[in-house]
Amino acid sequence: MAARRTTETFFRPEEIAREAWVLAADTYNRCQLLLSRSETGCAFVPIRSLQFMGVIDDEEIIFVDSQGYAVKEGVGGRPILLAWHPVRPQVRGSLTDVVPCQVVYYRPGLRDLQRQLIGDFAKALKELEQKYRDAAIPACGAQIVPLKPAG
Repeated sequence: MAARRTTETFFRPEEIAREAWVLAADTYNRCQLLLSRSETGCAFVPIRSLQFMGVIDDEEIIFVDSQGYAVKEGVGGRPILLAWHPVRPQVRGSLTDVVPCQVVYYRPGLRDLQRQLIGDFAKALKELEQKYRDAAIPACGAQIVPLKPAG
């Protein structure tokens, strides 16, 4: 069965603010693993707890409200609310090192959302990783054999 492909349009509003931050190593590593499985160069991560969606590509991770929608010049899409821009992750000394990052805000008043995304996005990535792992190694049943003493 061929993988289902989805095309989405995202609008990038004017940047409101930017701040330095560090992305946890396990979150960044999971993003890269998920991206490596993508045939399209991007990966969608539903964040159900917030009704948001994270979209990962080679350069950034954007976040959109899954209920938000806008139309510009006859094209519909979702406005980006904030983005994480990893800064030179390839120079990490180890896979366990944090990744310097810039958080870009496209709307005012999103610092609380940023704090919530940190945990909720990591949890959503972990759930996707488990889903892929379970699909790759399907359960085939179990066989229980009684162990009899020798003799």
